[in-house]
Amino acid sequence: MAESHDGPRIPTPAPPPDGAQPGNGAPSGPEQALCASDELAERGQAVVFDVMLWRAPARAFALRFDGAVVAYINRCAHVPTEMDWQPGQFLDMDKRWILCSIHGAAYEPADGRCVGGPCGRGRLMRIETAERSGTVYWYPSPDIQPVAFDDVGPSDGAAPESTP
Repeated sequence: MAESHDGPRIPTPAPPPDGAQPGNGAPSGPEQALCASDELAERGQAVVFDVMLWRAPARAFALRFDGAVVAYINRCAHVPTEMDWQPGQFLDMDKRWILCSIHGAAYEPADGRCVGGPCGRGRLMRIETAERSGTVYWYPSPDIQPVAFDDVGPSDGAAPESTP
């Protein structure tokens, strides 16, 4: 790391690779593999995954719409509730809009903006994605982080005792 007269130089995170889509701020962590590209059929079932939103557990989803992979937090802008009417099912019967199963708020899949119903001028929280070499990736942001799976034993952090 280079030093300057102003102190240590902090490296700037690399921009997401080509194919990344704009989202909620600059990526703040390494890419996260989500699924194989062929798991997302055009206007088909979404892949649902867990994230941390503002340091609290949340669900997110990714789907393919008009050839592009889009991903959002699974939370309606009208009422913060999960939207899928069946696991991984977010699109309306015509497969044109992302539809909240609770109050019928409709969102444009390409950008997450509300197009009808009680969501007003709201929009879904987008998650940046990229697709390359047959894999779909998502990028953490300052607000949206991967779930950390710790393999720590008991809550005090001590290793479990073995019994003879």
